[in-house]
Amino acid sequence: MKVLLAVDGSVYTKRMLSFLAARDGFLGPNHDFTVIHGVPAVSHRAAAFVGKSVVRQFHESEAERVFKPIRSFLRQQGIEAKFVYRVGHAAEAISRFAEEGRFDLVAMGSRGRSNLVNLLLGSVALKVLARCSVPVLLIR
Repeated sequence: MKVLLAVDGSVYTKRMLSFLAARDGFLGPNHDFTVIHGVPAVSHRAAAFVGKSVVRQFHESEAERVFKPIRSFLRQQGIEAKFVYRVGHAAEAISRFAEEGRFDLVAMGSRGRSNLVNLLLGSVALKVLARCSVPVLLIR
């Protein structure tokens, strides 16, 4: 199975990874894993001021900050994974990458906020569910 792990480095990402690791066979070698992180874009004014290379380094360092503990965790589980980041809104990046990459499953953590809060603020998980035709496993 081709699995996309959507991560943000939060406690919800850790819960998702722990959940998957606790289920025999879910994080096994029979699956192909890719880890994705949506890095927020830098404003155009800031980017113009500091330059493209500084912005690129910022995006890379932000992604690596999130990826570093996940790399370690997956290695401990004996899992080799690809790591990618996309600049922009996380939900859009995750759903587009899942569709284009023809993944079988997207797994991600969710805060589990109330319906009213989600209605007012929205959530990345809800937006991925709405935009993505790939099955999504939300772990609270």
